[in-house]
Amino acid sequence: MTDLTPPAVILDKPQMADNIGSVARVMANFGLSDLRLVAPRDGWPQDRAWATASGADWVLEGVRVFDTVAEAIADLNTVFATTARPRETRQPVRTPREASRVLYDDTASGLKAGLLFGGERAGLETTDIALTSGIVTIPIDPRHHSLNLAQAVAINAYEWRTLVLDAPPPKFRQGEPPASNDLLLGMYEHLETELDAGGFFHPPEKKRSMSQNLRVMLGRAAFTEQEVATFRGVIHALSKGRGRVLAKLAEKKARGE
Repeated sequence: MTDLTPPAVILDKPQMADNIGSVARVMANFGLSDLRLVAPRDGWPQDRAWATASGADWVLEGVRVFDTVAEAIADLNTVFATTARPRETRQPVRTPREASRVLYDDTASGLKAGLLFGGERAGLETTDIALTSGIVTIPIDPRHHSLNLAQAVAINAYEWRTLVLDAPPPKFRQGEPPASNDLLLGMYEHLETELDAGGFFHPPEKKRSMSQNLRVMLGRAAFTEQEVATFRGVIHALSKGRGRVLAKLAEKKARGE
């Protein structure tokens, strides 16, 4: 085995304790242990989860709970959203096998990775998918799309495990690694605040979709920490420049020009 840190598994709004326990069970089967829950419907901990985990207690005992997807993935560099439904985002779409190759290369380079899964009924929100590096879709038969949460986790975990046990040397990463999601989110919010102040989001009812599209576009660039800092500097400079223009206009108005 390798010293690679396996990807975290993030469950967004899981509904049933049985499913959480089943996910912990398959994670343990394939060497994953970092399980994160976002706003579980019935709170945490839940006794039924231990009953269905079949002894994978260490996974459940290490569970961390978050209020939002953004908080749950803040410390990760590469996160893939798993979904079988078409979404309004132009992000790379991979199979679990292809995604595992990327996750392996990134973790071998010292990065932290994760796989995001939606709730049993509603799946993932498009706004949360926009925070990730791309989409993973399991190539199941289109005549029957029904796949439960633990099965989806198992297929992705299996592909990771197979690659780790019998993998060629990892690729050497060129340049600096991508920034963590908390830095990216800060950059997105900084940009959106200034764009809002400048009247970019018009009409107002389109702000959500416009903001989402901006995040997807910028996310594809895979900013490094230095690039995030540089881009935020650009935003700051532009906003200061706008402030100077407004100040000059106010002065002219006061002089009656």
